[in-house]
Amino acid sequence: MLVLTIDTAGVDCSAALYDGASGRLLSAVTETLGKGHAERLMAIIDQALDDAGLPLQSVQRIAVGIGPGSFTGIRVGVAAARGLALALNVECVGVTTLETLAAAHLAKHPGRPVVAAMDAKRDEVYAQAFSSEGVALSEPAALSPHDAAALIAQLSADVTGSWRPHEAPVLPDHFDIAVIARLAASKPKGSQKPKPLYLRGPDAKPQTGFALARQIS
Repeated sequence: MLVLTIDTAGVDCSAALYDGASGRLLSAVTETLGKGHAERLMAIIDQALDDAGLPLQSVQRIAVGIGPGSFTGIRVGVAAARGLALALNVECVGVTTLETLAAAHLAKHPGRPVVAAMDAKRDEVYAQAFSSEGVALSEPAALSPHDAAALIAQLSADVTGSWRPHEAPVLPDHFDIAVIARLAASKPKGSQKPKPLYLRGPDAKPQTGFALARQIS
């Protein structure tokens, strides 16, 4: 399966071609923009196709990063992915930033559960827990720092992403777009169409508490 992957949820505007059958990344193009993703995305997709030596019509699945992240960037990527999938009559799947962070971490540090945690500003943390096999143990949520730290402690989990308990953020929410492509290629046929994952509105309050025990049982 040839997967065209798009990610505009963060400061990067990225596109990649991934061969799901062989597990090979055929091409990847990334520009760090901050803003202006809509103006550059199609050119970046064209460059990724050119680098792989493949026509757009050869794509069999579209994948897109659905957030959380930049509100505008997420909308740009999801709209482009769904439009391309409709034009090509192929399936379109979404991959969250949190599951991508967790998968990237587990590929390098296997064997322990991990909480993907992003600094969401406004004294909030976007967080989700995953088992050592990458299975979601909690829903993605906007948590208070206290609740995010409690989630990590409850699982004795590693933590990955731009937020750390009891210290300033030290790492960017960065990963290779190949991780999104690999996750998208492994999703079953008939997966739900991608929708933006914002986790909060502009004036939303943090979610209080979490229901980890109920979701594990």
